[in-house]
Amino acid sequence: MKTKILMVCLGNICRSPLAEGILASKLDPTKFMVDSAGTAGYHVGELADRRSIATAKQYGIDITYQRSRKFVRSDFQTFEYIFAMDQSNYNNILSLAKTAEDRSKVHLMLNQISPNSNAEVPDPYYGGDQGFENVFQMLDEACSIFAAKLSKS
Repeated sequence: MKTKILMVCLGNICRSPLAEGILASKLDPTKFMVDSAGTAGYHVGELADRRSIATAKQYGIDITYQRSRKFVRSDFQTFEYIFAMDQSNYNNILSLAKTAEDRSKVHLMLNQISPNSNAEVPDPYYGGDQGFENVFQMLDEACSIFAAKLSKS
């Protein structure tokens, strides 16, 4: 059975699609499944932001197959790990949790780099292309650390 990991941001068009693509590129697809979602349904069914697609492509990662979807309560049953990009989305996810087990699956992504720092991946949506590059670098580091942990378990 595959270990399932979910990346979550607000609209599921900028940060979480990048996180999904980056982590998936570092893991064996026969052992792991990575997906992404947003806590808001603003962009359901849409492609990732063109700037996220372009940034990922620069690093050889194709995220054009992804479509935005909304985080739903049943995701707690589907996924072993749920990573929020920031505190607001972390709180939104936890508000849907029914059990301690559900809550134990939810983590802030950048805590992989600096445990317990609760640092946030900034939303690059309203900024320029450099914001997407910065987000990519943060997520790449966090995903590398998490992928290494998964390969040891």
